Amino acid sequence: MILVGIGGFFGALIRFSIGKYIVSSYPWATFIINCSGSFALGLLYGLQPIEWLWQLLGIGFLGAYTTFSTFGFEVLQLLEKHMWLQTVTYIFSSVILGILCAALGLLIA
Repeated sequence: MILVGIGGFFGALIRFSIGKYIVSSYPWATFIINCSGSFALGLLYGLQPIEWLWQLLGIGFLGAYTTFSTFGFEVLQLLEKHMWLQTVTYIFSSVILGILCAALGLLIA
């Protein structure tokens, strides 16, 4: 459990930093974070790490680094602004590219 907490601490800090660095009316930061995190999780899973490393990096770091709750909230923000095309694009590209990035990471591993 400590390893999950340590990994989560650093994953959350990096996610926060990227979110502050990439500022846009379109939620690029979350999109990039979730796609890169999906790739990293697929890669890590494919490498079949030992249990403590999976807890530290897979569950802790990447669990805190990626963020489905922010994705959902940003979808609502786009809808409130009546940005219909951006909303649909964001939803489908996030889900499809997230899965493809995870698959690519697994394939590379």
